[in-house]
Amino acid sequence: MRLADRALQISPSPTLAIDARAKQMMAAGEKVINFGVGEPDFDTPEHIKAAAVDAIRAGMTKYTPVAGTVELKKAIVQKLRRDQNLEYDPAQIVVSVGAKHSLYNAIQVLCQPGDEVILPAPYWVSYLEQIKLAGARPVIVNTAMENGFKLTPAGLSAAVTSHTRLLILNSPGNPTGAVYTGAELQALAEIILKHEMAVISDEIYEKLIYDGLEHISIVSLSPALKERTVIINGVSKAYAMTGWRIGYAAAPLPVASAMADLQSHATSNPASIAQQAAVAALAGPQEPLGQMVAEFASRRDYMLERLLIIPGLVCNRPGGAFYLFPNVQAYFGWPYQGKVIRSASDLAEVLLDEARVAVVPGAAFGNDNYFRLSYATSLKNIEDGLNRMAAVLAMIK
Repeated sequence: MRLADRALQISPSPTLAIDARAKQMMAAGEKVINFGVGEPDFDTPEHIKAAAVDAIRAGMTKYTPVAGTVELKKAIVQKLRRDQNLEYDPAQIVVSVGAKHSLYNAIQVLCQPGDEVILPAPYWVSYLEQIKLAGARPVIVNTAMENGFKLTPAGLSAAVTSHTRLLILNSPGNPTGAVYTGAELQALAEIILKHEMAVISDEIYEKLIYDGLEHISIVSLSPALKERTVIINGVSKAYAMTGWRIGYAAAPLPVASAMADLQSHATSNPASIAQQAAVAALAGPQEPLGQMVAEFASRRDYMLERLLIIPGLVCNRPGGAFYLFPNVQAYFGWPYQGKVIRSASDLAEVLLDEARVAVVPGAAFGNDNYFRLSYATSLKNIEDGLNRMAAVLAMIK
């Protein structure tokens, strides 16, 4: 049977591939420390789970409106007003099956063949694939560790052409944890407004931010930017609800309507029960979130301190999300068991085979001089995993 060209262009997710191999090894009885997948290890807070149980008992198990229940849309509108002083109408909100689904919908309705999408690297793995699935061309703009892995006005200006349709921004960022300041966003906004360019602002890690930093949405800078921007967010990361699959977009009305129409022919509505749980997450007590952020900050500090004493590793202090993204080039060119290490991918393979530690090589994010470590796991696992890593790396160099 012949596959469509678009299917042949899709690359499998390296993060999920690493996770699958690590779980396969664990199923075989091996003790693997998995720093691969970006998933909070905390349980969903009890009041959120209770809301889902109540929804089941109340018979809320039928279809909902395609773009989400009125109750959840209103909770999202209130959240945007409360947290970011942004005003949206419920008709501008589209609830989808996770933030990844919201991104897919947005890129599909905004882009067509011949369009160019500016994508700062390192980037989250699915951006690239979703751009290609829309028939658009990704224009990769490399960022520097020395600049906190942030897109600069010069980098953005150099990438703009007459075919530029869209810019994707992610703050706090995956895999780097980069957090843009208001001044940095304003400098980018001046260039955006000079050109016929839309923006997708992926804010899924908005609540996971440290060191007194502030999350700022580019939408908040001007009404003109609001008319060009789609905000992407969800409940997966902040409320430890990855499996509930609820994401949402806030967009100009024509874009939101197109996204809802596309979704109506793809998935229809997200699960009714998960939507009720999301209402409880957004409108209910926020103390569990604060406790989770405090624990993540502690883990980040410990993991970063331990990494920086391993010879050759260099790493920024991330301001958000739950990842470290160390540079591992110091190990390139060295032999290990008859094989020369030439990339982070090679080194990641060694760490999984020899240390039983799973990391995601930077090739997945557009730069194979780095790999990503998630600290969304217990402090005990972090300690054990770093001990193993240090022991293997000491044998290489």
